[in-house]
Amino acid sequence: MPLLDQATLDRLRSELDDNQDVWTIFVTNFVAYLPIRTEKLRLALTTGDCAGALDVVLGLKTSSQMVGAERLAELAFDLEQSIRTDSNPDPGRVLPRLAAAHLSQIERCIRHTSHPLLKYLAMRQSRAI
Repeated sequence: MPLLDQATLDRLRSELDDNQDVWTIFVTNFVAYLPIRTEKLRLALTTGDCAGALDVVLGLKTSSQMVGAERLAELAFDLEQSIRTDSNPDPGRVLPRLAAAHLSQIERCIRHTSHPLLKYLAMRQSRAI
């Protein structure tokens, strides 16, 4: 699975009618919000908050898919499936284990995804000038 799908980014930009400001803000906000999402996910998992963990992981998956962060979306999907199937009947014990099993890989992927996204954004901005 590729880290970043540039065709998805191109399609997003096209769907926004090549409105550079909206597209730039969307991608920049996605990258800027990743640490916040990660911390919310960590908190929800380690406190056994199943609904909160699902909310955050679904948001991470969906937004990652929208910007073409394919590997990150796949990791979020895997965690989502684990939450849905493994957290019953005792989320207070299971979810912290899922945090230990999944969060470091998600964080590493975020670090590797953020730079190419920002690089792609800068490249597109320089072409627009």
